[in-house]
Amino acid sequence: MAIERGKDSSLPPTSPAHVVVTNGTGNGAGLAPSNANYRLRLNPNQDHRADNYDDLGTEFTPLLFSSLERYLPPNLLDVSRDTKYKYMRDILRRYLTEGERTREQKHKEYRQKIVSNYQPLYRELYTMNPLMFFVQSFLKAFNANEKNKDESIKTIMSEPAPGVYTFDMLQPRFCEMLLSEVENFEKWVHETKFRIMRPNTMNKFGAVLDDFGMQGTLDKLMEDFIRHISKIFFPDVGGYSLDSHHGFVVEYGMDRDVELGFHVDDSEVTLNVCLGKQFTGGELFFRGVRCEKHVNSDTHPEEIFDYPHVPGRAIIHRGRHRHGARATTSGHRINLLLWCRSSVFRELKKHKKEFISFCGECQREKKGRLLHSVSARKKELLVGEGDVAS
Repeated sequence: MAIERGKDSSLPPTSPAHVVVTNGTGNGAGLAPSNANYRLRLNPNQDHRADNYDDLGTEFTPLLFSSLERYLPPNLLDVSRDTKYKYMRDILRRYLTEGERTREQKHKEYRQKIVSNYQPLYRELYTMNPLMFFVQSFLKAFNANEKNKDESIKTIMSEPAPGVYTFDMLQPRFCEMLLSEVENFEKWVHETKFRIMRPNTMNKFGAVLDDFGMQGTLDKLMEDFIRHISKIFFPDVGGYSLDSHHGFVVEYGMDRDVELGFHVDDSEVTLNVCLGKQFTGGELFFRGVRCEKHVNSDTHPEEIFDYPHVPGRAIIHRGRHRHGARATTSGHRINLLLWCRSSVFRELKKHKKEFISFCGECQREKKGRLLHSVSARKKELLVGEGDVAS
């Protein structure tokens, strides 16, 4: 059975996956070069502290600029924020078609129309508040000093299957509030007959949280928490450079979506947290990580893993990890999902033919070539020994 790639039903991610990357060092002494010479470095300056671009009214997500800044030529790292912003903005604009830019603008207008008319039930959800959102173990792990933070985060993680990590994350009260907020939003949609975009092409029920004002909260969730987790566990898919997201809730039940077919996500890293309510069934099933070339290849026994949802508990995995959801046989199940993306990784990926670092099938093919080479070499040696003996 062919695997479907999960996609936004709304619009492409706010950060394009088109960035020119080079080993060049740029030109000029802090002045942006002519448009034809705009370049980013292949390897980021990990020690550079990027500026904040949240206050700029830009057509791209502010987090994208903070992420890309580390890839600027060395002579541009310490110039004014405005110079860096214009340099990166012009690179991004060069790789967006007029049609894409028009769609982006229409999506902004769509969101603005919702935000201007929808009255939130819990305004405190629209600003990141770790103390209110997260359980104590999660907070403690991230409050460790920088030197020990990676090890502290690892202590709260379980790895029930290779590349799949689970951990306690959300407080019950937060889950209840978010569920009520989504219900309130859907009630408003029904009463006003406002036509909304659903999360993706596979889910017919649910809502895009970014579309009704929660983008800032989810930006902070990715930037301050998920990117650090991904840097530790998923560096091979750009976990260190996540710069945009698609945040939404999905709803399952007998009168909602019942199950979800076998697919991969349009993300580098996916966070999935069950919010509730009472339900049976709905387990996630995983079947190995694959690059695009091998997405429909066979599953091997060691890659089979099923995961039962627990409210408040998160599961995080590579977007290329093939998975699906079994039927929810009773009650209602609602999950929060955050598809995290790296525009830099997507550009670099275009120039690679193999993905041995994460694709199970690429790894098997390489191992097969190695075994074949060793076998052939043994035969050559045996033939050589036979000639000497004769």
